[in-house]
Amino acid sequence: MNYDTSITNLWEFDFYQPQPTQDSDLLKQLGFVPGLKELLMVRQVHALEHGTVWILSEMAGNSVNSDLEQRQSQDNEMLGGMSTERGFYLYGQVHPRPLEWAVYQALRRFKAGDWNLAVHPRCGTNLSVSILLTSTLALGAHLFLPRGPIEQLMGLVLATTAATQIAPDLGLSAQKYLTTAIPFNLEVTDIRVTQDFWGRRAHFVEVEWRDLQ
Repeated sequence: MNYDTSITNLWEFDFYQPQPTQDSDLLKQLGFVPGLKELLMVRQVHALEHGTVWILSEMAGNSVNSDLEQRQSQDNEMLGGMSTERGFYLYGQVHPRPLEWAVYQALRRFKAGDWNLAVHPRCGTNLSVSILLTSTLALGAHLFLPRGPIEQLMGLVLATTAATQIAPDLGLSAQKYLTTAIPFNLEVTDIRVTQDFWGRRAHFVEVEWRDLQ
């Protein structure tokens, strides 16, 4: 595989840099909060799910790329996932051994600083952000513009256009800060073929929490 060193890092100029012990430290301070550990687990699992899909896509394209924009052209749209606090389901045609390699490779790449693996343009977070943003802008246009049909129609068009332009970057930011976290604390315990909650066939990557000092 060829490694492209032209990295566009979402964290490169960020005031916030992920730290290996950040979630462990948070649990020590606020461990009494119900559901906090499960929330932290889901965020890290979510990132590992994205990273695994990226690695599998790169394997299919026989290249390794850390540039987010170039990586999107390699995305295997036949793969999808769903994260839980115990691990993630992976949907699509994939063999167990390449999947296992991709999971561990994603963890290695995360720990080496390839944090762009944590975000993915097809994530449901992006869709949720797009729907929320479009609805908010459309409601604002409806409330603040004159009630004439032409003005309302123009407001709806402008709101939809603005949301379409803003939502992708806002969705990536939502993933980066809210719905994913670098999986410093995850340890893979099992990878197996199973069925999800709705009876669909999937691979399940099971993980457990490992405290870091």
